[in-house]
This record gives sequence, structure tokens and C-alpha cells, in this order.
Amino acid sequence: QVQLVESGGGLVQPGGSLRLSCAASGSSIYAMAWYRQSPGKQRELVAAITTDDKTTYADAAKGRFTISRDKSKNMVHLQMDSLRPEESAVYYCSAGGPRGFWGQGTQVTVSS
Repeated sequence: QVQLVESGGGLVQPGGSLRLSCAASGSSIYAMAWYRQSPGKQRELVAAITTDDKTTYADAAKGRFTISRDKSKNMVHLQMDSLRPEESAVYYCSAGGPRGFWGQGTQVTVSS
């Protein structure tokens, strides 16, 4: 069992930046990903990183978001720049794929 704890969400103005972090319990390294879900919408993949640090991004995130991993701390980060109001959502960290482990989520609100 892996516990995931997200942090770093909050209120930011359009065009601003936030850095989300996800701390995983234990020492096992998993493929990790960030998802987001807005009210009335399905949860969608934002970015993912493999165990050998290959990254993939949703089209909307390319060029503005960066996913990274700190293996020494078993943490994953999501740097989000140039944020848009429509990206307000609860952001979730997952480990081991969609059928793996999930965190409780952190709220990101992009608003002036």
C-alpha cells in the first residue's frame, strides 16, 4: 500500500504559476502521474513520468507544465506556468497507473 500526499495547490491569478508536490510513502519507485478533475467533468491526465523518468503531457499542458521526480525523497512535482481559469480543478497524484494508488487531491483555482 502506498500513501500519496499532494501539496502546493491554492489560488493564483491567470498567467501565474504553481508548483504541486506529491510525496509517496515507502521506498518503491512507481510510474507517477498528475490528473485533474473539474466539477461536472471527467478526470483527465495532465502529465506522467515513468520509472526511468520519461515524461508525457496532455496537449493542453505541453510547453507550460513540467513534471519531475526527486527519487531521493520519493516525490513528484508538477510545475505549472501560464495558468488559465479553465484549469481550475482538483489535481490528483497517482502511482502505478490508473488502477494503482491515488492521493486525496489538492485544489487549484485560477481566478482574478
